[in-house]
Amino acid sequence: MTVVDTMAGRLAQIQQRIADACARAGRPPESVTLLPVSKTFGIDAIREAMALGLTRFGENKTQEIRQKAAALAGEGLQWVLIGHLQTNKARDAARDATEVQSLDRVELAEALHRRLVNEGRSLDVLVQVKTSSEPSKYGMAPGDVPAFLRRIAADFPTLHVRGLMTLAVNSPDPDQVRACFRALRELRDRLRQDNLPGVSLDRLSMGMSGDFELAIEEGSTEVRIGTAVFGARAYPDPQ
Repeated sequence: MTVVDTMAGRLAQIQQRIADACARAGRPPESVTLLPVSKTFGIDAIREAMALGLTRFGENKTQEIRQKAAALAGEGLQWVLIGHLQTNKARDAARDATEVQSLDRVELAEALHRRLVNEGRSLDVLVQVKTSSEPSKYGMAPGDVPAFLRRIAADFPTLHVRGLMTLAVNSPDPDQVRACFRALRELRDRLRQDNLPGVSLDRLSMGMSGDFELAIEEGSTEVRIGTAVFGARAYPDPQ
């Protein structure tokens, strides 16, 4: 087994690629956070990642967060929901997630807020924005985001907006991929001018295993990396 075949080796390689992309963009490497995506990987894999210093993990489903959080209770881990969240799963997210990066509609914001009030909690959220034309991608239309942020600030105090998230188009053309990331950054820059109370737009979650370097070059502050850290999944990743 070579070094790159180990999780430690893969993680070191990813961290170096993040640093190199930051250097190309004239940014310090600490300006980008790595979110390891542990969806579909088991407890042993997460424990191996914990031994490497990772304590925050991205998951697609509330059920998987619940199972893993129960198995690893007391370890001080943070669970970030990055997958599409159905409104009827808002209770589970409000109870178990540390953060939701896929907030994309008023109905979901209402459901989360109602459940969070019941739980006596608040929740960090990112607003997911659709920057590609692919029907398989979720997210709010860019033009709807300003009014949505105003609604959250006014009516849902349990939801703390920290930034925006997107999934780029699945394309071999780097210019098309870059355009998605650039669109999110430019939207964020325009929204910042509104200075909405209680709304922070410091974070841009964009970039995954196949395109994170382009995302960093276009301003990403957080990259969501799964297979490049954990290795191949047992089945194809639909994201």
